[in-house]
Amino acid sequence: MAEHKHGEMDITVQTKTFDGFIKFTTWCVVAIAFLCLFLAVFAS
Repeated sequence: MAEHKHGEMDITVQTKTFDGFIKFTTWCVVAIAFLCLFLAVFAS
């Protein structure tokens, strides 16, 4: 079995995917917060 060497794996794809997920989640939370605020102010 091959020797494991810590820190040699290329993780650029995983990093970009994680960054995209965090950005998407942040925008969704902001949009939902604004939607809730809009409904609280203008709902009849």
